[in-house]
Amino acid sequence: MMIDVPSRIWLCSIVALLFLTNCKESKKKAPEQPGKAVVETDTFSTPLGKVYQLSAPSPKLLDAYVKAKKTYEANPKDLDALIWYGRRTAYLGRYADAIDIYSKGIETFPNEPRLYRHRGHRFISIRQFDKAIVDLEKAGQLIAGTENKIEQDGMPNAQNIPVSTLHGNIWYHLGLAYYLVHDNEKAYTAYLNCRASGELPDNIVSSTHWLYMIQRRLGNLDMANEMLEPISDEMKVIENQSYYELCKLYKGMIPTDSLIQTTGSPSNDAVAYGLANWYFYNNKEEEAKKLMEQLVESPSWSSFGYIASESDLIHYFQKADQ
Repeated sequence: MMIDVPSRIWLCSIVALLFLTNCKESKKKAPEQPGKAVVETDTFSTPLGKVYQLSAPSPKLLDAYVKAKKTYEANPKDLDALIWYGRRTAYLGRYADAIDIYSKGIETFPNEPRLYRHRGHRFISIRQFDKAIVDLEKAGQLIAGTENKIEQDGMPNAQNIPVSTLHGNIWYHLGLAYYLVHDNEKAYTAYLNCRASGELPDNIVSSTHWLYMIQRRLGNLDMANEMLEPISDEMKVIENQSYYELCKLYKGMIPTDSLIQTTGSPSNDAVAYGLANWYFYNNKEEEAKKLMEQLVESPSWSSFGYIASESDLIHYFQKADQ
């Protein structure tokens, strides 16, 4: 059967219109199954069903991304160029795209721990914790017996001094992934490895924060307090000030009301979650729940404090309410 040209154009227009309509509708869909995250091109739906529009990047972030992309496209076999292309993509909130970049890199460099470290981090961002654990465990195996190195910051701190290492970041994110699936014993071991990976004060306070919380979750108050031994008033913390303040709270050096409880940025979310968790394991569950609920109303849906609050609300409080 022949279709004349005007009819063909009309038909193609209708098909295109239907396609665009369906695309728009699909972006508005909430998760099909409760407890599952949904990644769209311009939105992210959390396991609690909250839908966030990806914010427009700053000119500075966008410019850095464009440069990284051009560098990679000119040198597609350059490992560092590929890693930075993935990192700059992730800084725009395009975590699924960054994961695709790292996955492509792994096809070419299957024994490069940095690719598994960064992909594992971004699997955490989109709530695919099991995949994160697989990647970060692999990274941990690949760094065995290798020299630890400072990892350059993509978003430098105020002093422009990198404060983390490759080994430390691998163990930190692996510990977090275990924590988010409530495997506290494995999380504890990973954070011990993290703390042993370097003597930088920022590494000590960040790992100690999680080590203390995990032992409190396990009901081991004495062991939790032992974890605080390296914490003192004289530590020169550059970046992880929020973790340092929390560690001082745990050690009785400052009161709870000295901590800022606002949310909406990674550092503030870290403090808010740490305080909520403090209430939780000190048998003040209503206060804990209230703070966690406030936190998951904030816009910083990919911060670790937000993700941990979300995980706890689902694991502890939703189950209790059912």
